[in-house]
Amino acid sequence: METRSIRLRVRRQDTPQGPPYWEEFEIPYRPQHNVLSVLMEIRRHPVTRDGKATSPVVWDAACLEEVCGSCTMLVNGRVRQGCTALVDKLDQPIVLEPMSKFPVVRDLIVDRSRMFESLKRIRGWVPIDGTYNLGPGPRVSPTTQEFGYAISRCMTCGCCLEVCPQFNDHSKFMGAAAMAQAVLFNLHPTGAMNKAERLEAVMGEGGIADCGNAQNCVEVCPKEIPLVDSISTVARDTTKHLLFGWLLK
Repeated sequence: METRSIRLRVRRQDTPQGPPYWEEFEIPYRPQHNVLSVLMEIRRHPVTRDGKATSPVVWDAACLEEVCGSCTMLVNGRVRQGCTALVDKLDQPIVLEPMSKFPVVRDLIVDRSRMFESLKRIRGWVPIDGTYNLGPGPRVSPTTQEFGYAISRCMTCGCCLEVCPQFNDHSKFMGAAAMAQAVLFNLHPTGAMNKAERLEAVMGEGGIADCGNAQNCVEVCPKEIPLVDSISTVARDTTKHLLFGWLLK
């Protein structure tokens, strides 16, 4: 009787400047495995499929339940989280690669600093003085709450940027995630006090004008965030700001 197994083909890279190379692994089959649990099994016994001892595959993970976004990688050519990529639903050999739009740190870990720098540019926070009791927060309508909650689920995983043709080494486009966060903080009554600053940021280099409206982002977002609607909101608000913002100065 043939013994079932799980085969992995992993694109590896030892250093940020090192050359990439491929290694294959094989472990006995067990039901309910996901990609990360398979990588954990390989970490216990880091031996390639042809019996050669090697170093454990390096990857990033935290929550293991598709909340943190840190285990994002390419699984069989599709960008997704490794923790929710169930082996029983994947073709074998399962091919794992790091995301291609970010610098590789090692193996499947990439440096997503560019995403966080974009959040700094759009002032992705509500500046308040927390040194004293501010009392109850401002009231927000249920409709605004519903839209804001959908955007707030972003985990900065990078899926939207991986599939965006405008986000690359030759462009400074900040991407859909940052645009959506600008909308989120502008929705908040307190955050709206800095709305003009956020709109100025997304009107600058790498901002809304660089979006090509490919709409790939919304197709791959694991949290089903209304990214296209958010970008449309940014486009509308920046147009109003461009035409009438000078009246407020």
